[in-house]
Amino acid sequence: MLTIGNMVPDFRAETNCGAIDFYDWMEDKWCVLFSHPKDFTPVCTTELGEAARLSAEFERRGAKLIGLSVDGAERHNDWSKDIEKVTGFTPAFPMIADTDLKVSKMFGMLPADAEGSAEERTAADNATVRTVFMIAPDKTVRMAMAYPMSTGRNFAELLRVLDSLQLTANNQVATPVNWQQGDDVFILPSIGDEQAAEMFGSWTSRLPYMRIVPQPKMADAA
Repeated sequence: MLTIGNMVPDFRAETNCGAIDFYDWMEDKWCVLFSHPKDFTPVCTTELGEAARLSAEFERRGAKLIGLSVDGAERHNDWSKDIEKVTGFTPAFPMIADTDLKVSKMFGMLPADAEGSAEERTAADNATVRTVFMIAPDKTVRMAMAYPMSTGRNFAELLRVLDSLQLTANNQVATPVNWQQGDDVFILPSIGDEQAAEMFGSWTSRLPYMRIVPQPKMADAA
């Protein structure tokens, strides 16, 4: 599987919104790509509705959403009707129709020798296609998190992770456990005290390596 720090290769894919070239589609934004093993599955239906409900929050952070399922574009469109019926929200973001398994294999969600068409493969065959990738504007993976089919993803947590990634990408800090916007942060251990004093002024310490400062101001999203 593509892991943190890996470059995501450019690729062309069919979606329910038409064909895309990934780099061109992503532009210089952040990207949250989340995959599904099959259309018309109950957990994924609720997830896509929640993603649609929160889409403005991702957009406000300069992040683009894109889904993926090992089914065709027409099935994606039909599925959207069920998603709207159950959740009240219709996804406006594209969903990759990965019928040939190409993108799933490229991301390492399926083994390179996986065979069978979308029609032949069941959700259980594609159980590992349940991953969220957060991709930075430089096209590197900054987070990869896999979920079992029986456990719905928490999109509020994904927003929290995205906030942390964007904050720490532009400042020499790390966020502690259960961090939320506005909470204190740590100065990176790799920053020496002299440089830290120039950057942050003063700090409080609970341990020598735990230098605590107020959260720096978040840069406006592109």
